[in-house]
Amino acid sequence: MARLTSPEAEKLLDQEIPVLDKGFVRLVDYMGGDARIVQSARVSYGEGTTTVNRDKILIDYLMRHLHTSPFEQVIITVHAKLPIFVARQWIRHRTARLNELSGRYSEMLDEFYIPSPQRIRKQDSVNVQGSSDEEVPAGLQQKVISLIRGESGDAFASYRSMLDDGVSRELARINLPLNLYTQWYWQIDLHNLFHFLKLRMDSHAQWEIRQYADALATIARAVAPWAYESFEEHLLHGANFSRAEIEALKAMIGGGPCPLEGRLRAEFFVKMGIEDESHQD
Repeated sequence: MARLTSPEAEKLLDQEIPVLDKGFVRLVDYMGGDARIVQSARVSYGEGTTTVNRDKILIDYLMRHLHTSPFEQVIITVHAKLPIFVARQWIRHRTARLNELSGRYSEMLDEFYIPSPQRIRKQDSVNVQGSSDEEVPAGLQQKVISLIRGESGDAFASYRSMLDDGVSRELARINLPLNLYTQWYWQIDLHNLFHFLKLRMDSHAQWEIRQYADALATIARAVAPWAYESFEEHLLHGANFSRAEIEALKAMIGGGPCPLEGRLRAEFFVKMGIEDESHQD
């Protein structure tokens, strides 16, 4: 059987998708696509025994009912350049294979992520993990950027000085900051990539990793467009409801009030994308 290819994925091969100020994501290789998902799900069927429309319906059925193993047949390998603090978030997705640039073997480059002025925000008073949407004065924006740029430069100068004095690379690197750029090759199957995207394209994820997730989404869409369309419909923009939330939906459909309270109630209304009018001032 000939290797399956996707015209849009072929166009993306070895093309850097710019991310942040100096980063990128590049599709290195891929195996399979929508046709491979269908083949693995219909392993007992011969090629050409189903129509294109039926194949697309099958992919949507698999996604809708969480039959995930056929999506694992599609493999994507990317080369990414990213700040270390983004890499530390990214690496929490363990169902993948990677090889990262090593500061023990290679000298690190003088490349640091410097956020734009618009990215400078104060701490959110509710979300302890995130930034608020409140704009900060231009003077504070420039102060923060100046501090980041200056301290990054000082740290790299110390690193370079230690290397020039013959200190080992593995030791000299330890004072380099988290906004230093690193690189890696990352390989993942489509099912687990969709899980990554579901979490990292969410508005609660840090802005910087969302930019990388958007680039990975572009690649996933090119490799398996039908699967990505179904992912958007059922997972990315869909929602799961707990038993208590389903009972609340039944009560509200019946004309009664929502029985949920506190955080559970707030999360329930966020899932539905509607205002909780009964809790308005």
